[in-house]
Amino acid sequence: MGKSNGQADIRIEDKRREPDLEHELPAADPADGFEEKATTAAESQKAAGTAEASPEAEVKKLREERDNLFDRLARLQAEFDNSRKRAAKENADFRDYAVADAARSLLPVIDNLSLALKNASGNPDDFRKGVELIYKQLQDALQKLNVQRVPAQGEPFDPRAHEAIEVVESDAVPDHHVLEELQPGYRIKDRLLRPAMVRVAKKTK
Repeated sequence: MGKSNGQADIRIEDKRREPDLEHELPAADPADGFEEKATTAAESQKAAGTAEASPEAEVKKLREERDNLFDRLARLQAEFDNSRKRAAKENADFRDYAVADAARSLLPVIDNLSLALKNASGNPDDFRKGVELIYKQLQDALQKLNVQRVPAQGEPFDPRAHEAIEVVESDAVPDHHVLEELQPGYRIKDRLLRPAMVRVAKKTK
């Protein structure tokens, strides 16, 4: 029985050693124009992407990167300088022409004032009425520009809006209140343009 198993094993081994003609690739035909070339080690490394660059190539690559960075930095600096110059010019233009609307609203007032001065030799009452109308027109123009008069007469003294010229003993108004307004003050919205010049009352003993 052992002999029979041995023969079977030999036949199996011989069968494994037989070439697989069905799956074996055919030999290259010289007539088809295909020529096999031996691949060099450098080509293999290059194809595989594992070739190490030489020091000279690395230095050249670093220099190119440095030059690119310097060039980019120079362009960014130039763009920043141009932006700064544009902003400065826009600010200068804004300052130069910011009063255009204000000046335009005051032109009718100037025209009426000039006309009133030409007719100053006429009736004094008419001249006074004309000046009062011009004053009202000027107040309206300032109001359109959000310029408001600072309240002063009889108000508590406020050093943020009032400038005390004199302190006078008086009982006409409460202590530390504005007794008299000498020159009106104005503000535009919350910004003070000019403080009001006032006399401040001090309670008598």
